[in-house]
Amino acid sequence: MSATLDAVPSMIDRIRHDLVGLKMPHALEALAHVVRRLEHGELSALEAIDILLSEELTLRENSRIKTVLRMGRLATIKTLVGFDFTFQPSLDRDRIFTLAQLGFVDRHEVVHFLGPPGTGKSVYFTTLADLIGSLARSEREGRLHERIRFFCRSSLLIVDEIGYLPVVQGGGNLFFQLVNARYERGAMILTSNRGFAEWGDVFGDPVVATALFDRLLHHAVVVQIEGSSYRLRQHAELMPEHVHSKALIAPPAFAPPQKPRGRPPKNPQFSMSSTSA
Repeated sequence: MSATLDAVPSMIDRIRHDLVGLKMPHALEALAHVVRRLEHGELSALEAIDILLSEELTLRENSRIKTVLRMGRLATIKTLVGFDFTFQPSLDRDRIFTLAQLGFVDRHEVVHFLGPPGTGKSVYFTTLADLIGSLARSEREGRLHERIRFFCRSSLLIVDEIGYLPVVQGGGNLFFQLVNARYERGAMILTSNRGFAEWGDVFGDPVVATALFDRLLHHAVVVQIEGSSYRLRQHAELMPEHVHSKALIAPPAFAPPQKPRGRPPKNPQFSMSSTSA
């Protein structure tokens, strides 16, 4: 009996050594408390193992989430838990929470959030202006193909502020090449304060806009948001009357084709071999 008891400390030391070697600092930190509960008969051996592994897994998952959020360049982290749906009655709460389960990511679909500024659209990975600026720089440096591959790596690409700033000449063509590369291969969320019928003006070319619709509306969910700015809801009485406009942002008058057809002229320096056209 005494020999068995004498072996316990050395076994715990060996477990500590193994946890260090396995780089499991949270499990190591919880070990002493778990052992005390074992000694008092509060836990079984399997429960103790489960607690140690769960503690470590939780730490690693939290670390992973922080890393991907940082890499995703999300400026402000907000959740649906704190969103006031009563302020935006045009939103279907069940539909939004269904989208939040991210099934559309696995299906490689496109989600469009359309509405005036500040009405509760998605946070962003990148703005359209920054995205096109990055693609344009890469094109000048002869690295466009590489940059498009970079933007195709993520399972979900979020492009914010479509229509807020004018698109530089040729920017619509660059955006089309990225959209075409992700078509049926990766999900996207797009937010805009402009209706689809205005995208010809946004991108400076109705042909490019039509080619974009072929891809972006083929497998798509469109969420129309109406009403005033969510961010300015506490100061609504101070805002000009036109800010309170609830005019709908209508979808395009034409029905998008079921399969993509027609594409703007290719950039002579770049050609995507993985086109779906």
